[in-house]
Amino acid sequence: MKPVFKLRPKPGRQVLFSAVPLPCPVQPQLKIPLHLRAPAFRVTITDLKLWHTWAKNRADSVGSSFLNLDNGPDSENLSRELKWLVEDAIERTEVVSALNSGQLCDDDTEVCVRASLDDLYKLWRQRIEERRPFQYLVGCEHWRDLVLSVQEGILIPRPETELILDLVSDALKVNEDLKNGFWADLGTGSGALAIGLARLLGSSCPKVFATDLSLTAFTVASFNVKRYNLQDRITVKLGSWFNPLEDVKGELSGIVSNPPYIPSRDIEGLQAEVSKHEPRIALDGGENGTDDLVHLCDGAASMLKHGGFFAFETNGEAQCNFVADYLESRKKGSFCSIKIVSDFAGIQRFVTGYKP
Repeated sequence: MKPVFKLRPKPGRQVLFSAVPLPCPVQPQLKIPLHLRAPAFRVTITDLKLWHTWAKNRADSVGSSFLNLDNGPDSENLSRELKWLVEDAIERTEVVSALNSGQLCDDDTEVCVRASLDDLYKLWRQRIEERRPFQYLVGCEHWRDLVLSVQEGILIPRPETELILDLVSDALKVNEDLKNGFWADLGTGSGALAIGLARLLGSSCPKVFATDLSLTAFTVASFNVKRYNLQDRITVKLGSWFNPLEDVKGELSGIVSNPPYIPSRDIEGLQAEVSKHEPRIALDGGENGTDDLVHLCDGAASMLKHGGFFAFETNGEAQCNFVADYLESRKKGSFCSIKIVSDFAGIQRFVTGYKP
């Protein structure tokens, strides 16, 4: 079973305060996605074609070696990524089309690009030799109908997580009053779920809160929120899970989260793109992968208002059953209408329910 991941901070760790003043954290530098950068570099068509031929040969040389090693990308997937890199890097669409179709002729004419030729070589070496995720190369991920900024320190949002918004949509059809209260996306990462929630709930929702312990996530999520002009409807808060939301305790109409849920022992066996590059704190759910899920269940009991809805993502069938059993037995009376919902592949992935 192939797990699904998303950036989430590690809650539940005791915070120890020192008498010695600690330095203020340095604000991480926001990396602008490639497709949003100005085409400030010029390169001849001949040199561009040489780079593309080299990059395509590097992709073809991989064959199925990464796939066999750790279920990584094969040459076909890498060639598709190269096509997307070209689309993001080159300004003129006719050059993009000709280059990707192999119909570009040698020419000393210069074209404008959004990264230097040296950087294009460097980026593709990182993709092949270091297995750096493609989304980090171009600085964005296409998710649902959004194009979200992502960078190192942010777990790349996965397609399966989109289903959480569908589950919220189904809950709204049952009870439209859920739109009229506060909602929270806990461990927001890139801000994907928070932005999707705000667009789904509409202007009747007074506020969507997006929390994350990571300063990088806070910075990137804030950037994405502003890009979609939702800063008046989404408040991004720096802090662990429920901690920044004490002032709305018992007032949330809905909570969504895709927390770390991979068992610690399984991290090293993941694809190199994940295990070597995406932040472990966003993946590691403890010995059984359920530490953060339990924390969310405990907190939801007091943070949701009566009739409030929740949807949590898990690692699969065993975790779904564990969470459902925990809610029904250890949190008996705190929740009702608990359901397990499958993802696109038919794998039990989500647990939903309500506070009575």
